[in-house]
Amino acid sequence: MKFLCLICARGGSKGIKNKNLLKIGKKTLLQHSIDIAKKTNKFSKIVVSTDSKKIARHAKLNGAEVPFMRQKKLSRDNSAEKDAWKHAIYFFKKKKIEFDALVSLPCTSPLRDLSDVVKCIKKFKNNKFDSVISVKKSNRNPYFNMVEKKKHKNYNIVIRSKKYIHNRQMAPSTFDVSTVCFISKIKYILKHKNLFDGKVGIVEIPIIRSIDIDSQIDYKIAKNIYEKKI
Repeated sequence: MKFLCLICARGGSKGIKNKNLLKIGKKTLLQHSIDIAKKTNKFSKIVVSTDSKKIARHAKLNGAEVPFMRQKKLSRDNSAEKDAWKHAIYFFKKKKIEFDALVSLPCTSPLRDLSDVVKCIKKFKNNKFDSVISVKKSNRNPYFNMVEKKKHKNYNIVIRSKKYIHNRQMAPSTFDVSTVCFISKIKYILKHKNLFDGKVGIVEIPIIRSIDIDSQIDYKIAKNIYEKKI
């Protein structure tokens, strides 16, 4: 099976300025993703998709390919990463380079382990899934302790079951999607807008390796865990 590894790293992050080039240990977040990708020895190509020349130079210095620059319209705060996936796929199709599946390793999960990525690939190859995603156990549960706004400014539990659920143990298990690893068939990506329209498999990752850096607090926590080897 021929895999394209795509690492999306736009330059205009507003939550944390220059987020993808922040360092944890002696490596940038981008370098952490590139290094894990190289260690898998499973990818036909390791490509960084970016709109930033600075990030592109850093990616090349660390052994990734940057065969194109991502369009600005695909690099906004509200841009869907899946559109960046399609952009990369069509770029290679024009060059008559085909892949069976795309593996995304976002820069925001620098604490991922090589074994996490290998497990996701193995599950994808051994089962008939359209996509495999990494997840972690949810801290909150929509059947028990998550509420949403209803009519007339009232609030109620997000998902009401027929039987009253009064503790977490009674509620169905739920998971948070983590950014450790995403894998999807190329044909599926091109035909569907929603990742969850098809058959999706999960690989559960320990919470300590699933921290998704979206804020300064996330960054400080991940940095502390990594550098103090917690």
